[in-house]
This record gives sequence, C-alpha cells and structure tokens, in this order.
Amino acid sequence: MRTILAIDGGNSKTDLALVGADGSVLGTWRGGPFTPQSSGVVAAIDLIEQALGGPGPHADHVFAYVAGADLPIEEVRLRDEMARRGFAPEIVVGNDTFALLRAGASGPWGAAVVCGAGINAVAVAPDGRVARFPALGRLSGDWGGGGGLAEEALWHAARAEDGRGPATELASAVCRAFGTATVEEAVIALHFGDLPFDRLHELVAPLLETARAGDPVARSVVTRQADEVAVLGVVAMRRVGLLDGPCEVVLGGGVLTARDPLLTTLIEERYAAQAPHAKLVVADVPPIVGAAFKGLDALGAAPEAYERVRAAF
Repeated sequence: MRTILAIDGGNSKTDLALVGADGSVLGTWRGGPFTPQSSGVVAAIDLIEQALGGPGPHADHVFAYVAGADLPIEEVRLRDEMARRGFAPEIVVGNDTFALLRAGASGPWGAAVVCGAGINAVAVAPDGRVARFPALGRLSGDWGGGGGLAEEALWHAARAEDGRGPATELASAVCRAFGTATVEEAVIALHFGDLPFDRLHELVAPLLETARAGDPVARSVVTRQADEVAVLGVVAMRRVGLLDGPCEVVLGGGVLTARDPLLTTLIEERYAAQAPHAKLVVADVPPIVGAAFKGLDALGAAPEAYERVRAAF
C-alpha cells in the first residue's frame, strides 16, 4: 500500500502523519515551530528529520503545507531540501493556507482565509487556477492576525494612557493582562525583555472582549480585522472567477476558530454584502488533515479513506 507523509508546519508546532492510501493513520509525530523564514531552510527541515528519527525514505509521497512557504521559490527550496535527504520519491510543498482550504472545504476547490499569528488567503478554482498573496506582513500590504491585533491593542492603550489618543478600556486590559500598574511599565518590560515578547499575543482575547463590551477604540480594531478577512477572501475569489456562484470560504487560524461573536458577525455581514454566494465554513479539523487529503486526492483515494483520516483527528 502506498503511503503519504503529511506535514503541517506552523509557527507554533509541526505536525506529521504517515497515512496509507486507504486513509489509515499509521503514525503521528510532533516537532517544534517551523520557521524557515528566520531559522533557514536547512534548520527547518532538520526539525522534520529529527521528529521522524532520521533521513528518509519515510513514505512514497510527501505532501507538506507549511508556514514560511509564502512564495513559489520558497516552496521549491523546501522541496529540494527534502528531496536531497530522500524523504520520498515524490514531494509536494505548498503554503499552509492550501491545507486549511482542503481540510475545511467539501472538495479540492474554494477559498480559505487564515487569521492566526498572521493573515493570509488563497483561492483555487475548479479548473486549477490559483490566487494567492505574498503574505510578507506590512511589506506586502497585510494587516491583522493575532500578532497585528495585539500590537494594535498595545498601541492604542499606550496613546490613551499618555494623552496622544482617545480614552479606551484597552489601557486597563493591558495592565490586567501583564500584571503591571501602567501601560508604560508593560511597554518598558517588553522592550528590555523582562516581559517575553511572545506574550504579546495574550492581548488578543482582552481586545475582543473589550470590543464586545462596546469600547469604540477596541471595536474599530476588530471591525478593521473583519474588513481584512473579507477583502482577502473576496479578492482571491474574484481573481479566479469564483464570485458568481456558490463557493465555500474556509476560515481558520486561532483568531477565527475562536468564533468570537462580534468578529464572526462582522465577517458574516461583509461576505453577505460582497460575496453573497459564499458559504463560510469554520475549519473543525487541524490543517494536517488537509495535507493528508491533498495526498489522497493525488492517489485517487476512495471516499472512505477521507473519512478514516477525519475520524483519526
């Protein structure tokens, strides 16, 4: 039986699963963050190799959908490094947004928007045409995601405290989140590393809560995030001709799968106005399922194979 090594490499962890052509899950592994953009391609693939216990071959096919593969050339470099180590005779590498789409949609086409640590989107037409974005942060016009939302919350809190901006309950929310007496104290602690910078994401939940309570500043940030989630999906669909008929739009990443009532409602309103034929689907399985499904697609697997994978996760 042919085997698929499915890989989901994210900013917080890397999941791997060995899947048979019949959908049976033969093994799973978990590694640390997959960060080729900061650690380099070799170190990123080292992480996978260590999780698997050594060099390949590990399967007949590798389907890897990972963070840091935002540009086609980055996909090629990661694939070539896996091939050099003999992971499998056939290796496919893509951005993790493609795995989100396949995990949440009923078939291989549609659109997906991920809003986790960062934000990105993709659309795939039934004829195979693809719309994607560079997703390089502010350099490529991106806004939002958990990291961006946390920075916005802190920015508004700091300006409210020192008088440069309007009053907002975000100032109190920041102090509660970090256990400081003032926002300035939190800012200085982050600057000197006394407060680990990776704790900044802890401001996302207070931001959403403050917005739900009616704070106008917090609500403006959440509203802008809804605008971005909508415009990414709508533009991607338009580029491949998916706006004129039914199309699933898969929403994923921690910010969206948390199903915050205000953010969710705002997103639904925007899609209803801008893409009335779209059906929003919040992903209910992890992206590793999408990577496995992509492998099963390539093998022409039977429907029950997909159900086995879904049930396993």
